[in-house]
This record gives sequence, structure tokens and C-alpha cells, in this order.
Amino acid sequence: MSDPALLRMRDVRKAFATPRGPVEILHSANLDIAQGDFAMMTGPSGSGKTTFLNLAGLLDRPTSGSLRFDGEEIAPLPEEALSALRKRKVGIVFQNFNLLTHRSALENVAFRFRYLDLPIHEARRHAREALDRVGLAALADQPARLLSGGEMQRVAIARAVAQRPDLLLADEPTGNLDRRASENVMETFRQLNSEGITIVLVTHNEALLASASRHLICEDGEIREATL
Repeated sequence: MSDPALLRMRDVRKAFATPRGPVEILHSANLDIAQGDFAMMTGPSGSGKTTFLNLAGLLDRPTSGSLRFDGEEIAPLPEEALSALRKRKVGIVFQNFNLLTHRSALENVAFRFRYLDLPIHEARRHAREALDRVGLAALADQPARLLSGGEMQRVAIARAVAQRPDLLLADEPTGNLDRRASENVMETFRQLNSEGITIVLVTHNEALLASASRHLICEDGEIREATL
């Protein structure tokens, strides 16, 4: 029987070396994220949210404990296999967009395929489809520097989902946006979730919780479930 959890953490600890010795950011974290969840994580600055995202996004490994992604234990995987798994199954949206401002929206999304064995015309086709999914097909050739903040964030979302990831992670995706742009971005996330993409979104804005199916709180290095 397959594991019903897309992401499973059991007694996960994450510590970082400092001149004064190791500092533990997450300790004994236990969490299941099921396929199709739309979970939002809140918590004070420094509570471990970014560390959690790095682990969930397969950008880092736990110091100890079990981290399984799609039924596969992460710890024993060599770096090359971990990188390949991340590229195939995880999309990440950053608060500051991380776009190439002198390149078009289409080129920014197609950049997602730069390390894959895919002809350029195929990469561009997938990029156009992703832009269409976030409502920006008409702006495909527009340089990123000429887009609004909300449009830039939706380009970043299109880039993250261009390969149809199993898990989409977002770090404060509306933090730099005005109210209207935030609403447009959240509508995009809701649509993607309705299509079956699992989403975990980190935010300080609790007004966004109305879109979520789960509320997670990260505090003092621990993760707990809260009632919506």
C-alpha cells in the first residue's frame, strides 16, 4: 500500500553550526502533508518557517529524524538524486520573485527547464501554457521589469508550476503586494489547488487563511495544527 502522505516528517530536527556550537531551529517536528492539501503556515519571525520550507522543498536535509517525500526517504539519497527529485516534483515561489528583469515573462518561465533535456521549442510551449494558467498569456513577451508587482509574482508562480509539480511551496508570496494584487495571486493559488497541486504557503497575513484547508503554526521550533 502506498504512503498516503506526499510529505511526511517524523521527529525531524534541524540544527546549524555556529561559533558557539550547534543551534537547533526545528526540534522533533512531526507533520503529514497529503496530496491535494492547501496548508498555510504562520508563526513569528525566527520560529523555523524558512527552515521548514528548505526541508520540505528538498533544498536541505534534516539533522536527524525521518523526512519522506512521495514515500521515499530523503536522508540516504545522493545529492544528484535529491536534485532530480526536487526538479521533477517541487515548485518554489519566493517573496521577491527572483525574476530576470531584462528578460520576457516567457523567458523567465522557460528558464525552469534550463537543466532538463528538453528542446527549446518544447520548453517555450510549456512556459506559454503555464502563463496562460495564471492569466498572463497576453503578457508573455513583456519584459519582466515592465510588469506590476502582482504580475511579476504570477510569472514566478507560472515558473514554479510549469513542470506541474506535486508540491508547490510559497514563502510570503503576497508580502510585497497591494490588496488587489494579493487577491489575484491568491485566486491563482486556489485555482492551482483545485487542479490537484498540493500547496504549502508561509505567511504572516492571517487574513489569507480563508483560502486554506489547513492551518499550521510554527513556533519555538515546533509545528502544530490549528483550527481554521
